[in-house]
This record gives sequence, structure tokens and C-alpha cells, in this order.
Amino acid sequence: MNEYQQLDQQSHFQTYKRLPITLSHGKGARVWDVDGREYIDMLAGIAVNALGHAHPALVHAIKNQVEKLIHVSNFYLTAPQARLSARLVKLSGMDRVFLCNSGMEAIEGTFKAARKFAKSQGKGGPILSMEGCFHGRSLAGIASGKEKYQQGFEPIPGGFRQIPFNSREAVEEFVDDQTTAVIIEPVQGEGGILPADPEFLHFVREKCDRHGTTLIFDEIQCGIGRTGRMFAWEHSGVKPDMMALAKGLGGGVPVGAILAREDISAALQPGDHGTTFGGNPLACAAALAVLQTIERDGLVAQAAEKGAFLMKELQAKLGGHPLVEEIRGLGLMVGVALKTDGAPVVRAMAERGVLANAASLTVIRLVPPLVISEVDLSRAVDVLREVLEEQGDVEGKSA
Repeated sequence: MNEYQQLDQQSHFQTYKRLPITLSHGKGARVWDVDGREYIDMLAGIAVNALGHAHPALVHAIKNQVEKLIHVSNFYLTAPQARLSARLVKLSGMDRVFLCNSGMEAIEGTFKAARKFAKSQGKGGPILSMEGCFHGRSLAGIASGKEKYQQGFEPIPGGFRQIPFNSREAVEEFVDDQTTAVIIEPVQGEGGILPADPEFLHFVREKCDRHGTTLIFDEIQCGIGRTGRMFAWEHSGVKPDMMALAKGLGGGVPVGAILAREDISAALQPGDHGTTFGGNPLACAAALAVLQTIERDGLVAQAAEKGAFLMKELQAKLGGHPLVEEIRGLGLMVGVALKTDGAPVVRAMAERGVLANAASLTVIRLVPPLVISEVDLSRAVDVLREVLEEQGDVEGKSA
């Protein structure tokens, strides 16, 4: 244990199961720890560092903005906020944006806006979420999510109900004229990298339209080019009424966004919702640099191409492996579902110089920077194969 880990254990809430690694710096898709050891970053801060580490465009934008303004509050407008708002509206084809600080705040905002809009329409029913979903760890977030995240935090806020993911029958049964909203991740992240069935999304859209129900997409993890489209909903062509963004939007700088239809956004009047730090000029300058770089360098198309390469590598080297249940995903959002606990695999990969993590306990989540090379992708797959072969040998001997 190094001095930083000792300080962490003495001072910080012990809410994270950290690997015994203290990172120092990074470049592109590589990071180094304080001992000088190098790693291929297949996690990217959990799908956050879209441009990798220390990207020149992002570094320049942050340095330039720091010398001008960092924060002014939302009593005043700044040019970066106005420009980012306009850019997101144009990219998404939606009407309005509310800028905040994180995915959790974006989700809270979508819930508040959906409820206020529903009340204006005479609706008082629940917000429906999907089994296996993850919408953050706020009280409303866990109320919409897995039961394991609710334990110990009772009483849980009401007004939420979970239904089976990808089930047209459940949507048919539970969406009615009183339903406030339906929230879906087009690709479930924490749930194990599970893409929504396009036909299911079309059915939900039709059902919501029929009953005047707000359809919310949580694109916090799967948005901003991650799946090979700027937004994951573009794969199906099913456009939501509201959308939550964060993670990759700031490339590592905390920023979130809610995008909405005009009438839904209008339900929130001055004083109904707000943020002190959200939309600050530093975060907005960073997000603008991320979006500009993604578009200029063709990183959305690269995510699709590199994702296809990664899937091909995984299928060639791990397809049919006795410990592999399934390989799935879209673009550079890929999951390798195992028949065994993922935590030991993640630790062993880190020891071999590759950073990843396990979603839903058994799914190795691979969400690298969009700028990663095919050489690094191939090496990461080789390391995963080596670890699984070693794991298989251990399990075979203990059987």
C-alpha cells in the first residue's frame, strides 16, 4: 500500500472497491501509475474519456477557458454555455437543453420535468423503468433501479415501477393514459451491456404516443459516439421525448445535459429547477472541444469500425471459450458475459496491464477511448484470453 492509498483509507468514505492502483497521468488510451507502470485503458473512466487522456484539443480548450472565466452562476450567460446549448440542440434534433453537472443530475431533471409535464396533462401515474437498469445513486435514481441499491435507504420514494426489459407484453400491460413516463437505456451499461431490441423500442414509442406518455432515453453511458452513432437511439431510429447525457460529453470534465421537446421543457418554470455549477463556462468549453473533435476527426465512424474490429477479435479469440457465455454490444461499448465471477478476471487483467471492470458481476465491460488503436484493442483481447485460460485452469483443478 502506497502513501496515497493510506491517505484514502484514512480520509475518504470507503464506498469504492478500488483496485490497488494509484494513477498518475495518461496519454491517449494509455495511463501510468505512480510507480511508472503502464496500462491500456479499456474503461476510459467508465465510458467518460472519449478523447482519451491529455488530448491536445481538450487540454487547449480547458487552459484557454481557465484564463478567462471558470464560474459565474446561472444569473448570467456565458458564450460557451450558449454555444454548447445550440450545438446539442442541433446534433440531437431536439428543442431545448438544460445543462447540469453529472448523469445523476440529468436523470433527476428528466424525472422532475416529466412529472411536472404529466401533471399539466392530468396524469399522476408512475415512471416506468426497465429491469436491470441503472439510473444513478440518488434516491430517485435508486427508486427506479435495482433493488440491491435500495437496501438500507428506505423509505424509497414512490411513483416508480420496474417492468421487464425488451418485453412488449409488459409495455402493453403497464403503459396507460396515466403513465407519467417510460425511461430506457438504449444499451444497458451497468446492467451488463445489453442493447435494447429495436422492435421493442419502436413498440414503446408507439405505445407512448398513443397514451401521451413521455419517453426518456438515458444515454449517459451509450451516447456521444460510443456505439458508433452520435446517439445510440439512432441505431433504431426511435427518437425520445427527453434524453439524459453526461460521461463522454465532457471528455473527463464533469458535465451533464437534459434534452427535451419544447412543450416538456416549458413545464419547468423559473424556480422549478436549477443548478449552481451546471453549464459553467469551463465545463461548456470542454464539452464543445469534445464535440468538435469527435466531428472533425470522424470518431463516431471510428467507434463503429473499431467496435467491429473488437468484436471480431473477441469472437476469434474467445468465441466458444468454456467460461464465456456471450459477447455483445454496439460500437465501442462491448460486454463479455462470463459464466464465472468477473472481479478476479478484472484484477488479473490489471496485473497484466489492461484496465477494465465487471458490470453486473459477471460481464467484463470494455468501453475504451474512441481514439484507441487496433493494436491496443488486440492486445487487450489477448490479455483477457490469457486470464480466462488461467482462470479455467484454476477452476478445473479445484473441481
